Amino acid sequence: MLSLEIMTTTREILNIYDEMYGSKMTPTAIGVCNQSEQTKQQLAEETARRNRLLVVGYAILTLVLFSVDLALPLGVAAGVPYISVVLLSLWHKKRHFTVMVAVLCSILTILGLFFSPPGGEIWKVLTNRALALFAIWVTTVLSLQRKFIEEKKAQAVREREEALAQIRILQGFLPICASCKKIRDDKGAWNQIEAYIRDHSEAEFSHGICPECAKKLYPEFYSEPQEDVHL
Repeated sequence: MLSLEIMTTTREILNIYDEMYGSKMTPTAIGVCNQSEQTKQQLAEETARRNRLLVVGYAILTLVLFSVDLALPLGVAAGVPYISVVLLSLWHKKRHFTVMVAVLCSILTILGLFFSPPGGEIWKVLTNRALALFAIWVTTVLSLQRKFIEEKKAQAVREREEALAQIRILQGFLPICASCKKIRDDKGAWNQIEAYIRDHSEAEFSHGICPECAKKLYPEFYSEPQEDVHL
């Protein structure tokens, strides 16, 4: 009877615990996960919307420059302003977008040669168009190269900051057990001191026995002072 009563009481306690915590914690955890997913989705939508606005802005600016090119006679170097569109396209995250803009500007520069009002000598007209194409692609190549270098520098800085953060962990206050010498990490877990230092630094351990411990553990073999013994 006593065992049956204990089992019944234990079952009731577990049911009460589930009702108090289990039913309340699960929706909370689900809500946190849903909120995190919603935040990521909102950021993705905001980034996509910003990219669409940038593309629309580039298209409007390109059409304006092309209209000006068609209104001016051929003797004017109207293809050079397309460089501004190439430079503005660097704000887009993807590098191939800048290449696509440069290709579009090159096509419009060539089309302007056929649809602009006549004017100027033919060799000057061809020279102006060739110089405009040359300027567009030199700007594209140099800009993309600089953008690539800046991205590499930013990545190196992030890796350096992460490395310094790992080093600062070992320089900070480390809770250590006075008995077993385990170290408590930032998640509350206790780790062996060798494992903790090995995970947070480049140090490795080679276990051995000092003379004092050798005398205590093996007094029959170490009655006299001996050098460190490595296993």
